[in-house]
Amino acid sequence: MKHKKYLQKLSALAGALLMTASGSLTASASDASAAGDVSTGGAILSTFILPMIVLIFLYLLMIRPQQKQERETRQMQESLQAGDEIITRGGIVGLVLRVDENTKTVLIETGSNHVRLRIVQEAIIKNITAEEAAASEKAKEQKNKSGISLGKPKDE
Repeated sequence: MKHKKYLQKLSALAGALLMTASGSLTASASDASAAGDVSTGGAILSTFILPMIVLIFLYLLMIRPQQKQERETRQMQESLQAGDEIITRGGIVGLVLRVDENTKTVLIETGSNHVRLRIVQEAIIKNITAEEAAASEKAKEQKNKSGISLGKPKDE
């Protein structure tokens, strides 16, 4: 959701930059022709620089974070273990029973009826067990950093 807001702001900014640049290039080109100056190197240079800057911003704000997220998801899918609770792209919540590395499939069990499904690893989008473990580790680190102690105070 954050990315959608950033994309909207970025596209509005890019549009405004392109409109401003095209207006200033047209004005500078007409000024140059009116003055009889044949040097349009500055206009050509700015014509190539502005799109390159926009492409760099697009890469940094859109493509690179998406690649990072895909890499993390792939890493999570490859590190699945029996006993992990997962969520699939279709919204199915299940418990991993077995991971088959050769076929890249996972056998999961869902619901109270113990329905078993065999799905491909790429269909798994979230490992709830790993996220909960990471959240509890982060909470412990924050408690240690803040100096909060749950034990008895030390006698000085």
